[in-house]
Amino acid sequence: MKRSTILLLSVLSSIGQLVGSGCTPQQSAEERNQDEHNEDFTSTPSTAQVPRSTSSSEMGNFVVASKAATPAVVHIKTSYQTAEAEEDYDPYYGYPTQRGVATASGSGVLISSNGYIATNNHVVENASTIQVILPDKRQFSAKLIGRDPNTDLALLKIDSDKLPSIKLGNSDDVQVGEWVVAVGYPFSLNTTVTAGIVSAKARSIGIINRPSSNQLGGSAEPAGNRGVESFIQTDAAINPGNSGGALVNTSGELIGINSAIASQTGSYAGYAFAIPVNLAKKILGDLRKYGSVQRGVLGVAFPSPTDEAQYLQQQGLQPGAVQGVYITGVQGNSAAAAAGLRAGDVIQRIDDVTLNSSAEFSERIARHRPGDVVKLTYLRNNSPQSVSVTLKGENTTATAKNEVALERIYDQLGASFAPLPSALKQRLSLRAGVLVTQVQEGGFFDQVGVPSGTIIAFINGKPVNTPQDVDAALLAAQRGTIQILAIAPDGSRVAFDFSLGT
Repeated sequence: MKRSTILLLSVLSSIGQLVGSGCTPQQSAEERNQDEHNEDFTSTPSTAQVPRSTSSSEMGNFVVASKAATPAVVHIKTSYQTAEAEEDYDPYYGYPTQRGVATASGSGVLISSNGYIATNNHVVENASTIQVILPDKRQFSAKLIGRDPNTDLALLKIDSDKLPSIKLGNSDDVQVGEWVVAVGYPFSLNTTVTAGIVSAKARSIGIINRPSSNQLGGSAEPAGNRGVESFIQTDAAINPGNSGGALVNTSGELIGINSAIASQTGSYAGYAFAIPVNLAKKILGDLRKYGSVQRGVLGVAFPSPTDEAQYLQQQGLQPGAVQGVYITGVQGNSAAAAAGLRAGDVIQRIDDVTLNSSAEFSERIARHRPGDVVKLTYLRNNSPQSVSVTLKGENTTATAKNEVALERIYDQLGASFAPLPSALKQRLSLRAGVLVTQVQEGGFFDQVGVPSGTIIAFINGKPVNTPQDVDAALLAAQRGTIQILAIAPDGSRVAFDFSLGT
């Protein structure tokens, strides 16, 4: 059974399909050593043999870009457990190994010489195994370092070094009309190169969950609705299997991660979209350093890109007459509130960069972490103002409430957890589980006789692999009943229910 990674999504009257590809230049030993210590992916070593092309004659020389990029394009093959396997799934001893498995594939880009690979979240989401095939046909099992559904980015790692890696460019310098090359490694076609021009920048096409006009925008969207879309649009031909690949300039520098196409048929029809590399640098750097994305939050609401013109007209403003992002609301206790921003303000510049759309504004905020200071220039009653704003973290209030709730739950439960050692996981053929490390006298675990050393495999039907998974499962069942499936130290399977008090 084979599962396609192509996700059909509505884009205006068309269908949005996720696609991709990848690329990378060769590096000297000195450059590789420098690259291996580049934790934030803010840059990669320059490649002397591929100078930046600027003349009109050079713009058409795609050979230079292709030679620089193709060595870093990789093929990504994933496998998934399917519903037909779930009926026979043994929660204690893992999934069936032969039946009920689907496969899918995509592309990726080597962004460091020691094996870090950028790809799309949708290429690897929910995958049980991830295989990477290099252009020289070497194959590796890949580790998922982290993924971010809100930007459709993911970071993988393979155990190798002295690999070719692509030089990261600057997507802010990309110009509409500029020649670009898309490189992918789809299915069994090996590396594939196509060319086109940049058709537009800061495009929002509605394929990632994003706020409507009455929701908090920027980087302060409610949980589960924080999508950031500011795509580079190109007419370079991109087709299924290219998801996660590279969009490069004529010097072979990475300027975007290919993510989507707009098509009525599921194949390329002239419109393709890539995540700008400057946003990707920050997201992938966070995934490498922290394992998750550290988002700076401003805390303002504004119309969605498709509603901007209509909303301005409703406010008596003509689109184009006022350049910037019209603020419809400010979240209480937010960075914006602390800086004195109000509904009705029009943010025109961020860090001295002129804003043309809310999509561009969302991307600029999304490049920052909590604690970063940004300078905003805005209009209030047609009077220009400026202010420096210190961004806050996501869901600060919700996080504090969750910590209080978890403390209460753990007091009742009377247990502590730790990740299950790999050796024990392998010996028991487990795909999930956390270890009970301590049982407190008088707690629920003590009362029902659950000893330390017990393996908790499932909570309310969901596998748990880390203490954080346990936290999430417990919070999801607040004031309800928690069903726990476990393996006792003697190997026997046990199940018990735990009712949370108020």
